[in-house]
Amino acid sequence: MEKRSNVQSVQVWDIPTRLFHWLLVLLIAFSWYTGTEGIMEWHMRSGYAILTLVIFRLLWGLFGSQTARFAQFVKGPKAVLAYARALLTGHPPHPLGHNPLGTLMILALLLLVGVQASTGLFANDDIFTDGPLTHLVSKETSDELTVIHKTVFDLLLAFAAVHITANLIYRFLLKQDLITPMITGRTTASPGQAAPRLRNPLLALALLCVAAGAVYWVVTRL
Repeated sequence: MEKRSNVQSVQVWDIPTRLFHWLLVLLIAFSWYTGTEGIMEWHMRSGYAILTLVIFRLLWGLFGSQTARFAQFVKGPKAVLAYARALLTGHPPHPLGHNPLGTLMILALLLLVGVQASTGLFANDDIFTDGPLTHLVSKETSDELTVIHKTVFDLLLAFAAVHITANLIYRFLLKQDLITPMITGRTTASPGQAAPRLRNPLLALALLCVAAGAVYWVVTRL
């Protein structure tokens, strides 16, 4: 008689979370390209789109699917240290969703992307282009925020490199594939792990509209 497998495939990441992840990657790359090439009109549009995604992710972290909610995956120092000790043994647990150390990276990346996009609203290039909110601050403040805008991008690249490296270590050394589930939405779960509760994508669309409306209002009305 054939032995049954003790693992099962479950949906762990919803479509909105996956789209957010990969759209953010593409937009950051696009922002880098347009900024480097001086295509500032599209650089600014990309920044607005990034800021919209960040606001959406914050809302989705409050009202979205179980694995997307901050209350579900943000843990305290005790849980982070316990996971780090297990990681050093080479046999860390495999939670459905973000692990405690991965959570720190996710929060750091969200913070950096948010600061990057926000400071861009006040930045200037001293030639032709000013951010839509530069009129709200002095030239000196705009120049300081422009420096922060450029510096944070370098930090963002460094954190992104660490994030990618960590995912490769998990995949090839620890035999935990964290990349494929962010593409397919599915991962393997042990018998004791219940499939997470996922929200209707229409709710995500509504929250995205709220985020886009907020960014549009800030850019055009302030």
